[in-house]
Amino acid sequence: MTTLFTSVFPLLAYLAYNIIVPLIERARPSLSVIMNMQRRRWVANATRRESPFDAILSGNIMGSVSFLASTSVLLVLAVFAVFGQLPTLMQALDSLSLERTYSVLDVQIHLGVMLAMFVMAFFAFTLSLRQFNHFCIMLGALEHDRDATEEEIDAIAQMNGLGARNFNSGIRAYYFSVATVAWFVSEWLAIAVCLVTVLILAHREFFSSAHRTAASAALIAARLRRDAPPRSDRPAPSRDL
Repeated sequence: MTTLFTSVFPLLAYLAYNIIVPLIERARPSLSVIMNMQRRRWVANATRRESPFDAILSGNIMGSVSFLASTSVLLVLAVFAVFGQLPTLMQALDSLSLERTYSVLDVQIHLGVMLAMFVMAFFAFTLSLRQFNHFCIMLGALEHDRDATEEEIDAIAQMNGLGARNFNSGIRAYYFSVATVAWFVSEWLAIAVCLVTVLILAHREFFSSAHRTAASAALIAARLRRDAPPRSDRPAPSRDL
């Protein structure tokens, strides 16, 4: 029973993290929440310009997501390949394990856990890629001969935020999968690595220098937006060459 618990623990921790962190964000904004404010600024600024700049930014983001989605497929195939090499893997574990010798069933269950995490990462990345694709379409559909409404800007920014949220979910699956690799060395090492992973992710989201920098930038932008005159009172940009 202990072996089963330690084997499944990284998967449970990953799922719990994705459930608990959004609840914490209601009381303390995370780095992801702060960056959603910048995403809205991006969309608001994109409504006032006609240039390939936004398409280039979107393409770079989608390229990164696509690369990680492809990597997830390779990892899934690698786990399936390991299922076919269990005798060799068991011999390696006999010399690697620090505590005990795992049974074939223990290893099969753990490989199933690893497979589940990589499959979830794949679905998270592909869903993120699809949502970023929707974002590009919505951004390209903007009409530049009139001012976009606040509702339009919010909807497009929310689509970008959904893509980022699923991208982060896929990245977390990679982080927690490190603990599943540590399990082959020691059951309790997997628990320790998993807890350290939670602390690292929490620090990055709520207490890192990137969080402080992004929060400062969002505060400055909010102050400038508050002090700026209404858009209807601003002079129209010159289109002379």
